[in-house]
Amino acid sequence: MYYAVIFTSTRTEVEAGYTEMAIKMVELAKAQPGYIGMESARSEIGITVSYWESLEAIKNWKANMEHLEAQEKGRTTWYKNYKVRIAKVEREYEF
Repeated sequence: MYYAVIFTSTRTEVEAGYTEMAIKMVELAKAQPGYIGMESARSEIGITVSYWESLEAIKNWKANMEHLEAQEKGRTTWYKNYKVRIAKVEREYEF
């Protein structure tokens, strides 16, 4: 069992600094205790799912100072709207 943080978003037209910040946040998340992995896709909406060992690891990631700065910039500049969902993954399989 582990957890998934599902982040869906609609972007503004502002591109300045977004790609650099996104790359930085991926690298920072990878260094966080409890991080398992991440998947992402974007077309009309963006979907990023990050996987974590525990709710505590998710809470610590949300409270990371650099991540807090990125969240604020997202709200004020890069996103028209977003939604965050946290789900418990009880089973997985793949082909």
